[in-house]
Amino acid sequence: MSKVVLVTGASSGVGRALCQRLLQVEDELHLCLACRNPGRAEAVRAALLATWPSAQVSTVQVDVSDLRSVLRAARELKHRFRRLDYVYLNVGIMPSPHLNVKALFSSLFSRNMIHVFSTAEGLLTQEDRVTADGLQEVFATNVFGHFLLIRELELLLGPRDSPSQLIWTSSRSAQKSNFSLEDVQHSRGQEPYSSSKYVVDLLSVALNRHGNEWGLFSSVVCPGTMLTNLTYGILPPFVWTLLMPFIWLLRFFANAFTLTPYNGAEALVWLFHQKPESLNPLTKYLSATTGFGSSYVTTQKMDLDEDAAEQLYQHLLELEQHVRATVPSAD
Repeated sequence: MSKVVLVTGASSGVGRALCQRLLQVEDELHLCLACRNPGRAEAVRAALLATWPSAQVSTVQVDVSDLRSVLRAARELKHRFRRLDYVYLNVGIMPSPHLNVKALFSSLFSRNMIHVFSTAEGLLTQEDRVTADGLQEVFATNVFGHFLLIRELELLLGPRDSPSQLIWTSSRSAQKSNFSLEDVQHSRGQEPYSSSKYVVDLLSVALNRHGNEWGLFSSVVCPGTMLTNLTYGILPPFVWTLLMPFIWLLRFFANAFTLTPYNGAEALVWLFHQKPESLNPLTKYLSATTGFGSSYVTTQKMDLDEDAAEQLYQHLLELEQHVRATVPSAD
């Protein structure tokens, strides 16, 4: 039976590159592209089938920031599939990013220059907003919509003798300092992207704690710094062009500059080949690239507390109960 792989955010960036690379290594997959824009999803599907005409590629429309859309998509997926082998929880947003120019220039003359450029720590702030469901948009998109989707699809995940794997797109910018259990949605801060990715790290640990016994395993990856629509929102394209010689030089000192979605998908594809039971739930898997452009996978121990992960998980369950009582069911 073909393995079924669901990929959110599959119409562009690392999600699209991931789909291409998965079909390169195993064209007997059933790939389901979960995208907000049906037209773009169909265009990607057509492009994939043009290269791999025997592949099974389908689409499902879902906007993970819209809880009704999530419920509707989950119902459709449960109607189509008996199980899901891999779920790549990839879609994410960083709305209206602002670069702290003063911090940028200060970092140029500090010992932490490589670290700052690799993680963007302290360099970026964003302007968040509230969704129609009353949630902070970054939290809803990067975390909670995916969490609700998983909860809805639990019957398709596992069992223990044939485990299913969740693979979250996290980030090196996931900083503990930007997260608080008292403000999980980061409504009072200016770095919701970093906070949301730290929440992803915590959630993955909690999901392993609760799901491993019945066949659900979770991992987090960082695709590195890529030139995509997300990063082009930070600086205009012409500035990136001017910075490229400097970035190419930095690649000899920092492995985070994957630059292309194809390279960024390295860790996501690597996890596809691993037995989930053998993976360390406290490890983040990083796509990395050498100065000469060769891609490889490295690891990083996550800076988190397992008790905090459990508290977050319970908070999300309570929030789920609340939204189910207040958000109308999907039509």
